[in-house]
Amino acid sequence: MIKIDGINLTIEEALLVMEKGEKVKLDPEAKKSVIANREYLEKRLSGNEVIYGINTGFGHLSRISISSDETGILQRNLLLSHAAGFGPDLEEAVVRGVMLLRANALARGNSGVRPEVIEQIIDFLNNKIHPRIPAQGSVGASGDLAPLAHMSLALIGEGEVYFQGQVVNSKEAMEKTGLKPLQLKAKEGLALVNGTQVMASLGVLGLARGLRLIKQAEAIAALSWEGLRGLGDAFDSLIHNARPHPGQKKTASNLRKILEGSENLTENCEDKVQDAYSLRCIPQVHGASRAALEHLEKILICEINSSTDNPLIFHEEDRIISGGNFHGQPLALPLDYAGMAMAEIGNFSERRTERLVNPALSGLPPFLVENSGLNSGYMVVQYTAAALVSENKVLAGPASIDSIPTSANQEDHVSMGTIAGRKLDQINSNLAGILAVEALCACQAVELAGISRLGLGTKKVYNYLRNKIPHLKNDRQPSMEIKEVAELLEEGRILQVLEDEGCSLE
Repeated sequence: MIKIDGINLTIEEALLVMEKGEKVKLDPEAKKSVIANREYLEKRLSGNEVIYGINTGFGHLSRISISSDETGILQRNLLLSHAAGFGPDLEEAVVRGVMLLRANALARGNSGVRPEVIEQIIDFLNNKIHPRIPAQGSVGASGDLAPLAHMSLALIGEGEVYFQGQVVNSKEAMEKTGLKPLQLKAKEGLALVNGTQVMASLGVLGLARGLRLIKQAEAIAALSWEGLRGLGDAFDSLIHNARPHPGQKKTASNLRKILEGSENLTENCEDKVQDAYSLRCIPQVHGASRAALEHLEKILICEINSSTDNPLIFHEEDRIISGGNFHGQPLALPLDYAGMAMAEIGNFSERRTERLVNPALSGLPPFLVENSGLNSGYMVVQYTAAALVSENKVLAGPASIDSIPTSANQEDHVSMGTIAGRKLDQINSNLAGILAVEALCACQAVELAGISRLGLGTKKVYNYLRNKIPHLKNDRQPSMEIKEVAELLEEGRILQVLEDEGCSLE
């Protein structure tokens, strides 16, 4: 049970809710703060004070006043009108993250909602009622307005949800679980849709997937290194202590750990004094990508424990302040940075694949098959890796440098942070395919090179993959094999194999 208070949620706890379905509850002390801010807001409203978004229109329409008996209608209309999303639905883990992070932001109390609003979101999470949220439509400025409106409609009994393996009307799912549609009051619709929780959820998931893939990329790179009989000096701790970037040192340490006991690493000799960069510079390149993920993690830890709507309520200071905490720029930049970093991991992996399949570079049979000519072997799997790398290069172009004004130019600069988050997700998916190709080629190269004794870690990785995918003796269709290995990587299975053998990676 994950307790939320708006301040102390960790990335690890968020992932338990998002990926493992862990249940959630509202911290009792946080609930007191929520109630205090709500009571303060209602007291201010009783004096007929004009407050943005509570008794006024929204955005460019903020100049229009709304009567007290229409504030509930205003909030409902906000959700209906803003549910303008498009495209495929966000996956379940992202939707669970959106709900969790919005509930946690509201739990800080500054949003001025009643506890019932937060508890409705929590009840949806705990009953695994997942609103259908189209992935496209957010520009990431006044928060993730469109996707959060789709989430929020489900809370009031509108729209569709995923429930027990089916798409049903939200009211139907609520009836089956004993819940009732939420009746919105002043400020609550705006508090639900004003926030960065979609891009933040994509960021949390992208961060976790990215780190899993980088670690597994290091294990696969080590297997390629074995097949190509790389030089061992490049991972020596003396080199990396002399340029002590933390990520670089972690990667070098991982490679030493995985390759421990190998008899295939060659020493410097007359015919080979250095390896190509895609082998020699794995710690430096992977370390730089790790640094990008570490930066994203720091930003996310702050963001998932922030109040990101407008206006914000501060009852102890006797103030209601309209500002811009909903703007996604703090996330947009690091999400783009992370996307570029993960694209580079794939770029590097494909270069090792090329070395493995190219006889002029590997000294192995062409395209890693004995009877080449009659067999094409792994010729075209490298094409697939190259295509995915090229696609990732396009996706790695930053979304955050773009801006199209909205709301009659009231919102005259937007972050496009949610697009950056979605791009990171696709880059990671493509990367899993790129690494799967390298893994298939590395296993084949180890066999064709007549490797005698693998490292402690590479042996476990090799055995695990060979239990799934047999040696390629004659041509067969590789696409399902690429897909199978990519799915294993997405699930972190190679990491689990190494951890089970006492070879945990940093």
